[in-house]
Amino acid sequence: MNFKVNPIFENSKESILYQIKTFNSSGTLFGNGDRNKIKLFDLNGKTINIKSFKVPNIVNKVAYKYFRKSKAKRSFEYATILLEKGIGTPQPIAFLENFTSIGLKDSYYASEHLVTELTYRELVEVPDYPDHDTILRQFVKFTFDLHEKGVEFLDHSPGNTLIKKVDENKYDFFLVDLNRMNFYDSMSFEQRMNNFSRLTPQKGMIATMSNEYAKFYTDKPESEIFEKMWKATSDFQEEFARKKRLKKKLKFWKS
Repeated sequence: MNFKVNPIFENSKESILYQIKTFNSSGTLFGNGDRNKIKLFDLNGKTINIKSFKVPNIVNKVAYKYFRKSKAKRSFEYATILLEKGIGTPQPIAFLENFTSIGLKDSYYASEHLVTELTYRELVEVPDYPDHDTILRQFVKFTFDLHEKGVEFLDHSPGNTLIKKVDENKYDFFLVDLNRMNFYDSMSFEQRMNNFSRLTPQKGMIATMSNEYAKFYTDKPESEIFEKMWKATSDFQEEFARKKRLKKKLKFWKS
């Protein structure tokens, strides 16, 4: 077993370990638990969430023991790096890995549970969401700041940014589902534009986002930013649709 706790929570180490060990029989389920299961727990009057990652296949069992960091460990370490860079994310609390002689058996990541008004997904699905334009433009500035700090969030998709209103015209943003990230000294224009590809299929939102990004990224004209951002989005949507069609065919052949 490999268990590490954020020094801030060192005094609660035993309680956290107990909650992880009794994960299957305690806690309150949060979300549908389709892929990874998340449960809520009380820690000294504070709500925390613990994510149990899907049990890896045999290849990844070996890889996560000998060659790669587990998703739980990466989530913990990346959250720590983000906070050090001044980027919003729930406070990391702990991670635990259980190993067998073959490889990784299971793993868990515990973090602060944030209650927020919305995620980026609502901006995509509810076009008339109150203050839509303001939130979207502030989200773009948040993403620009990520890029300026050399953070490539590979799962920059609709459900992975929590959004909290802090005053009449100000919103804070928090990244979740952190296990896939790259860190650079600087990011290229291509990397920056590709990082918008998963966010929305709506051309109008891309126009707004490219307009706002151009206010801060002055190396390229707005027209080129829009062109590259829309191209990255279109390519992703086409690939997503292709994979969806392939899955349907495979399902038909198996039935």
